[in-house]
Amino acid sequence: MSESLATQSSVRPVRIEVCDVGPRDGLQGLARFVPTARKIRLIEDLADAGLRSIEVASFVSANAIPQMRDGAEVLGGLRRRPEVTLAAFIPNLRGLEDAARLHVDRVTIATYASEEFSKRNVNATVAEANERMRAIARAAEQGGIAARGYVSCAIDCPFTGPVAPARVAELAEQVLDAGCAEVFLADTTGRGTTASVARLVDCVLERVPAARLGVHFHDTFGQGLANVATCIERGIRRIDASIAGLGGCPTARGAAGNVATEDVLLLLEGLGIDAGIDVARVAAIGAELCDDLGIRNDSKAGRALASRADESRRVV
Repeated sequence: MSESLATQSSVRPVRIEVCDVGPRDGLQGLARFVPTARKIRLIEDLADAGLRSIEVASFVSANAIPQMRDGAEVLGGLRRRPEVTLAAFIPNLRGLEDAARLHVDRVTIATYASEEFSKRNVNATVAEANERMRAIARAAEQGGIAARGYVSCAIDCPFTGPVAPARVAELAEQVLDAGCAEVFLADTTGRGTTASVARLVDCVLERVPAARLGVHFHDTFGQGLANVATCIERGIRRIDASIAGLGGCPTARGAAGNVATEDVLLLLEGLGIDAGIDVARVAAIGAELCDDLGIRNDSKAGRALASRADESRRVV
């Protein structure tokens, strides 16, 4: 990292919002259904560790994503904290009605930079996806619910290849015009590199202020953390991440999970940026979750910190 950010953070604190999307984006692709009580415990643990933004549910068809069929039960079982924003992914107005009934703090909605991906993922053209997004954002605003919009496939489409940054910039501006408070650029396939991400973000920043921009990286080729660092250098202060690096995209075959929350927190710590989140505690939460579910922990920092904690306990 350049010295500019380190100097900046030592003079005036840089505020970074890390949203853990693990309870939704991370768990939704697992073959084994995670019990509702275990999901609730995960969310509560993350909040206890200092996470103030957590995506907890998805109001989609239970036939399409069975893992998310208990969204109402999850939200109903959570202890509400005024300092913690609970978000849910919403595909349509019916989903918004469910979210409003359960007092979700923020809804997330998506459009797509690829026509082919949009058709295969949501059976709609990009224009139709934009119209859905606009209707949801308008209704959410009327109901007093914040809306966050995503431009998926912002770097690369698994069916048609690289996406033009100018196309993403245009869509990002449309997301804000639709009524969303922020727009997130999602590297759905995880093919972004520091060079391609820099080109994308620089192009989008010509039309969208950094204060209303966020990023969501998958880590298919191990570039996610470097891409996050590239965006922080460009003034991006909202980062999605997932506990233990869980996640993926069923429409983008081969796409790995999200950049890990533990790894992002260690990056911020190294930059002298205090996110107000206990990284050691998050690492323990991720390690325990993976042990409980019998799945691989894809966070390098998480595995190392958990191993160090185990060693300390053995020494004592």
